[in-house]
Amino acid sequence: MADMQDYESTPKYGTFSYLPEFTAEQTREQIAFIISQGWNPAIEHVEPHRAGKYFWYMWKLPMFGEQSVDRVLSEIEACHRAHPANHVRLIGYDNFSQSQGLQFVVHRGR
Repeated sequence: MADMQDYESTPKYGTFSYLPEFTAEQTREQIAFIISQGWNPAIEHVEPHRAGKYFWYMWKLPMFGEQSVDRVLSEIEACHRAHPANHVRLIGYDNFSQSQGLQFVVHRGR
């Protein structure tokens, strides 16, 4: 029961925040989906106390035309290592609609 209370009190950042945390394989599948749609992966991070009120910091530039799931995962992990206390999220930018096609938090900060 304590785990459910912790989950319910955790702030939500997007649709996937209402689901249990993704496994490594589910994260890979979401990255593969972003790539299959022709969207550009981008990684952002922010301190947990700033997450709901401020823009998130971009980790490098969006990965324009990236086709490798492993390369995207590598950049997510590099961002997480550099900012271990921050939330890290992945975004799939849809060039056609000029908007985010998908975004979700990969690592929750402390």
